[in-house]
Amino acid sequence: MHEGPLSGIKVLEFTQIIAGPFCCMLLSDMGAEVTKLEPLEGEPWRLFNELVPGESRTFASLNRGKKGMSLDMQRPEARDIIRRLIAESDVMVINYRPGVAEQLGIDYETARQINPSIVYCENTAFGKRGPLAQRGGYDIVVQALTGLMAGEAKMQGDVPMAAYPAPIDYATGIQMSNSICAALFHRERTGKGQRIDSTLMGTALAMQTSQFTWIDAFDDDIIPALVADLEQARAEMKSFAEQEQVRFQYRPKPPGNIYYRVYQTADGFIALGALSHSLRARVLQVTGLHDPRYREDGSFELAPDGWAEFAPQLVQQAEALFRTKTTEEWGQLFQDAGVPSGPVHFIEELFEHPQALDNGLVTELEHDVLGHMRMVAPPFQMSEAPLAPQGASPPLGRDNDEVLRSLGYEDAQIETLRTSGVIR
Repeated sequence: MHEGPLSGIKVLEFTQIIAGPFCCMLLSDMGAEVTKLEPLEGEPWRLFNELVPGESRTFASLNRGKKGMSLDMQRPEARDIIRRLIAESDVMVINYRPGVAEQLGIDYETARQINPSIVYCENTAFGKRGPLAQRGGYDIVVQALTGLMAGEAKMQGDVPMAAYPAPIDYATGIQMSNSICAALFHRERTGKGQRIDSTLMGTALAMQTSQFTWIDAFDDDIIPALVADLEQARAEMKSFAEQEQVRFQYRPKPPGNIYYRVYQTADGFIALGALSHSLRARVLQVTGLHDPRYREDGSFELAPDGWAEFAPQLVQQAEALFRTKTTEEWGQLFQDAGVPSGPVHFIEELFEHPQALDNGLVTELEHDVLGHMRMVAPPFQMSEAPLAPQGASPPLGRDNDEVLRSLGYEDAQIETLRTSGVIR
């Protein structure tokens, strides 16, 4: 077993789909021993676009390095197994809909009676209180409710589309692993376990800090009026595009953005990122474009007189100019000037990209069923306690016997559990 920073920590996982499994995979990469409990048929992500029965790309990508158990958690015999597992675990991770953990006897109050030092992390869509507490929610639903989908909406016809791939789920998984590490550190200092509550909604709002900040002196008149006008627009059955225009009246986008965007080149596309005055000045030096917002003293005026009329012309000039050179040519020019830029890739091109390989971001694993596979390696490293994948994802119920033996079950008892349908 890999000796990572969480070596010796035992994690009991009751999660499905993305946020919880991603969290526990990160903990496994850090050296924790993660035991994932699934229903007898497997968690839903196993069955999504199966490559072979019971194995999918999505499941394999989010569950590496774990021990896998499959059991009927409604059965009394299974609940006895779970109680024994809780007693010897350091961490429990849950992402069921509110109330399910209580029904299964894996809620925090029950768990801490068995193991007072347990670190218990439960993730829900909207939290355990409030009018939406009992509502289930996936990433797309929370994107819609929290404004993330509307903030920079991509449209499919007249309908806004969700951002892909599930940014709230993945960010929540990172947040969960972060909070668990903090709780383990707190336990190391105090000896006390505790409950952690995370939500997809909380993550989505945290990802939009600049938009979800109300400054009284500037927003007391704007935000209530904006909300009222949006409600009126919906009452009048206005299209989403028309609703966007209502919002832009209060939160206008500065016209003429030539510094932070994607351009088409002579042979592809290039992303340009210049967010400071000095970087924007270098873009102008490289391109030869004239931006009247820049004064001779180097200062920047956001909207000089006549800017609304000139801004579209500047954008058109920039777009035409970028089409005169290749992506590589522009990339070299901006690199020489110290301006961040890069070509647009599809993700499949990164398996062999030297930057990903040279920084150890691609790992190779052997899966029991799927065979040899490559996937993303741990996304960060530590000099004194390095991270490493602890194997591929487990086939359904692969480790039932091993885990049960570690809990003191004899082979005859295990066979009885299997023949009676408690385990696979």
